[in-house]
Amino acid sequence: MFGTVVVGIGIAGSVRLRDMLNPMPSSPSEHLKLVGFVSRRTLGSINEVKQIGLQDALGNKEIQAAIISTDNKSHEENVRMFLEAGKHVLVEYPMALSASTARELWELAEQKGKILHVEHIELLTEEYKQLKKEVTGKELVKGTLHFTGGALDEERSGFPAFSGIARLTWLIDLFGDLTVTSATREEQKEESYSRMTAHFQTANKKPLTWIEERGPGMRRDKKISFCFKSGCLENLPEAPRSAVGLFMQDQNLFAKKLFGQVSREELAAEKWRILRCLDLAEEIRQHCERPAEIHS
Repeated sequence: MFGTVVVGIGIAGSVRLRDMLNPMPSSPSEHLKLVGFVSRRTLGSINEVKQIGLQDALGNKEIQAAIISTDNKSHEENVRMFLEAGKHVLVEYPMALSASTARELWELAEQKGKILHVEHIELLTEEYKQLKKEVTGKELVKGTLHFTGGALDEERSGFPAFSGIARLTWLIDLFGDLTVTSATREEQKEESYSRMTAHFQTANKKPLTWIEERGPGMRRDKKISFCFKSGCLENLPEAPRSAVGLFMQDQNLFAKKLFGQVSREELAAEKWRILRCLDLAEEIRQHCERPAEIHS
């Protein structure tokens, strides 16, 4: 059994707590034992699970693993503390709000001989799995992925290329390595509106565009337009919801890693994808923050 603590009891953390208390029968998650939870708020206990202090969690030898479900800006600090305390870590994406920090944390995990697992439920949805089936084997001509959603507090969530890294993960997983060719950002701070547009090239020099658009009242939605030599895909495929929740699937994968049931090849490919996406997010931010050229 791996004694586990959940850190952060927001929306994701509450689901993590629920899934820890109700593991799938005969799944790797049955070997994760919930010892307690950490929260900035005073909650006492939830479903007979006790709240414990952060320092107690770090020093408790009964706890071998931590699930980090805090605000994005707190991921780095929490991941670092628990790795340095000799714990395995599962963290919601993005694992950090800079690419260099993410690499430092990964190196720390390897030095400590601990698993650092970054949640990637965006790749586990039935909708995405069906999309990947439809895309696989086709030759891309051009494509766009446009995400809309409600306004974000960037102080807590990070720059859009990091807070929206799930979309970038889709593009890398579908089309392989990408090169940033340009990126721009439009902001109306008084309206809490933001639109980031990033342009890429695939290894075959085909253009891809990612748009991350957020503002008050905007419906959470993803639109695609992927054109291939064989035709265009303009709508996400319909797919039934999985019988197993996304966070539960992710928790099972984390537990499999703890038991050494994931191959080195899979771990290496996942590490490359996660760090490559963060490198690209950093490049996008740099493009967006460059002062506009002034032509006389």
